[in-house]
Amino acid sequence: MKNPSKTFSFFNALKNKSTFIAFLLIASSSSFAQSRFSKNELSVNAFRNPSIGAEYRHKQVSYHAGYYPTAFESGENTSFLKVGVTAWFLPIGRKENPSSFYSGASYLRGFNRDYEGKNALGIEAGFRWMIWKGLNLRIGAIAVASPDESLKINPTPGISYSFFFKK
Repeated sequence: MKNPSKTFSFFNALKNKSTFIAFLLIASSSSFAQSRFSKNELSVNAFRNPSIGAEYRHKQVSYHAGYYPTAFESGENTSFLKVGVTAWFLPIGRKENPSSFYSGASYLRGFNRDYEGKNALGIEAGFRWMIWKGLNLRIGAIAVASPDESLKINPTPGISYSFFFKK
């Protein structure tokens, strides 16, 4: 049995992070008027952020699904199915498809280790740097909350290629 003093409950973790989440929502909603984003984008995500899978963005909201590996402890890979939604805001640069900040929420279903068969919530934020045409890198952080598990915060690097559609 786990020591209750070392384990956050799922709902306490959410309550403690409510200020952070509120800030992200306000920041993303207040910058919708500054849109320079393409109307539609399809991304093939090759490494970890948001997951190894696909992502579709319409204006400033995207939906993603795929396999999400992470290492909560050195040398131990924990795997999830990850499905979620992301808000994009504060485009930076003069490129046709600018770099930008993002924040999102995801449902995770564990495949192995302490998370096998468990549900979790992921809240993440970060920055996507558009390198060349559709090639982009992401760096951010994710907070993973699950019943009977401690709150985990991890870096989320990623590499993707995006295809942009005007209509």
